[in-house]
Amino acid sequence: MTSTQSNSKGVAVVTGSAQGIGRSIAIRLASDGYDLVINDLESNKENLEEVKKDIAADFPERRVLTVFGNVSIEEDVKSLIESTVKEFGRLNVFVANAGILRSKPLLETTSDDFESVLSVNVKGTFYSYKYAAQQMVVQGEGGRIIGASSLAGKKGHASLSAYCASKFAIRGLTQTAAIELGRNGITVNAYAPGTIDTPMLVGLAGSANYNGVYDEVIFLTMLSSVGDLGAPQDISNLVSFLVTPEARFITGQTITIDGGIFFD
Repeated sequence: MTSTQSNSKGVAVVTGSAQGIGRSIAIRLASDGYDLVINDLESNKENLEEVKKDIAADFPERRVLTVFGNVSIEEDVKSLIESTVKEFGRLNVFVANAGILRSKPLLETTSDDFESVLSVNVKGTFYSYKYAAQQMVVQGEGGRIIGASSLAGKKGHASLSAYCASKFAIRGLTQTAAIELGRNGITVNAYAPGTIDTPMLVGLAGSANYNGVYDEVIFLTMLSSVGDLGAPQDISNLVSFLVTPEARFITGQTITIDGGIFFD
């Protein structure tokens, strides 16, 4: 083990880490002392390389591996885990952050629209949970698995039928995985962001009002107890805590971070 490995708190994988919440989580975990595997589509290569450069500049003692792949493809997720173990020898934290959004009224949503969203958001999370857990069980040292749900996984929203269905499904996957993996010392949780200032939210604003979805986003922001948008750092702060030993008794939860829009 090299000196750079010996002073590492562990190894964390973050999917969809080229921008937004995933980027923030990767940088925060690096600041917390984790070596990182950052992952996204090859089409986001430039952004992902920028994340790697930012981590190297601010936390030069941390090691960072870039792995491109599509989480909706099972072999890509298996390869992601294999590359992680080959490079670092272990896997301690896996954040299944990757996801996509498609917005159309229910009556206009096609099978392709629906399947594309569920393929990335649900199958991608399922593959991530499964293969991350397999590696952690083999290691026998426990671990932390975290998924990305949404306020849209707790409350339906107009023109987001596929997205809502996918984010509700992640809550079920998270609960089931937590029950099955607890005996192995692995906790499984998810975060459920509300209106967070990310490129996805900007996309809603810039696409012809997105069938009224952006109007609802603005309305929800006004309903928030703090009257403001959240920041990606609000999510990464939670993730930073969930991976600590102090969070060992929290599992199976999908934790809402929305400024007080929706109360469980």
